[in-house]
Amino acid sequence: MMQCLSLKTSSAASTTHSPRPNNGDYNCPPASQAGNSADGTPRSSTQPSPTVNLTREYTLAVQTNSYNEMWSRIHYDETQIEEIHGHYNEEDANRLLMTQVLQPNRECVKEALRDAKPNTLTRLVSTYFDNSENTSQLCILLQQSVYRARALYGPLHKLLDVIPTDSESLSQSQCDCAFDVFLQFDCVDNPFPCPESHNFNDMQQCFSQLKQQLEQRIRKSRSRIHLVRRATFGSALCVIGSVVAVVVSAVGIASHALVAIAATPICTLPCLPRSLTKEELARVEQLDSASRGTYVLNNQLATLERRVARLYDAVECDKHLIRIGLESGKDLHPISEVLKQLKKNHLKFIEQLKDLEEHICLCFNAVNRARGLLLHEIHRHQISNS
Repeated sequence: MMQCLSLKTSSAASTTHSPRPNNGDYNCPPASQAGNSADGTPRSSTQPSPTVNLTREYTLAVQTNSYNEMWSRIHYDETQIEEIHGHYNEEDANRLLMTQVLQPNRECVKEALRDAKPNTLTRLVSTYFDNSENTSQLCILLQQSVYRARALYGPLHKLLDVIPTDSESLSQSQCDCAFDVFLQFDCVDNPFPCPESHNFNDMQQCFSQLKQQLEQRIRKSRSRIHLVRRATFGSALCVIGSVVAVVVSAVGIASHALVAIAATPICTLPCLPRSLTKEELARVEQLDSASRGTYVLNNQLATLERRVARLYDAVECDKHLIRIGLESGKDLHPISEVLKQLKKNHLKFIEQLKDLEEHICLCFNAVNRARGLLLHEIHRHQISNS
């Protein structure tokens, strides 16, 4: 499976699903299982699904304790950022942040998989954990893009807050100041990934391929369970038939030895199918947990992709306006017109930037929740088999 840490905007749009609130860290994963009701009973697939208010779900998600905790972990003030970059290079700083946000961490996963048999299930689960970790790494890179965007727009936004935007009120000294800020802005690259050069597609392709493999493996396991259960039922019918035959024979010839021999399958035949069914059910639960996780994270990536593309286009639009101002020299009227348009874009850009940060934080939590649920399944079946 490919490593997926590059960025690009895909034209395909996926439905956005707001993740459910995370109720805490996943060093000790919760025991709740998806697909069950509040009292632990399985939900019927025939029940109509209630209408989901996505706006309300999103609002609730960003008000949870886990969201606030994650927000505090990934946000730093200018002093903290300077201190981190003063002590660490970018790679080490990213690694440090990863240890703060990824739960369960890589060490917990390795420990859980250490004694697992090297089979198809183990490989799929391991690949899922790798891809989910890469998703967190991608979120870290996007958060750094947000920091760079704020640094780029800082001088421009300060200028827009104090300078008049009509040519009659704009002085020559203010025009010169705006021109200098334009020069500074134009010299810095777009902080967000270019749709043509980077790509979310690779990461989404990883999850899509993995989901296909997981679903294929789930179908095989469920088919095997069905066959084993049929074999169990057939064995039971054979046993009943044997007992009936024994009773008839016993009445006719009173042969105790024949009863003992024929009754033996009652104890031995069903044992093997039950054991096999239990093992396959454990596999299905782990695979199903991973499959649900790939679906959620793929939607999270699609949501981030759209927001990053929108911000990239907004920066490029502002750069185009600023180049128009620079090409006019320090003429008051063109500079004033550019400032007027930039001021219109100002608040919208800030809102888009905040929106991306919120979804980055939600994606971190979605990764941790999916990893925690899968690790819980692994631990649960390890304990039951010990």
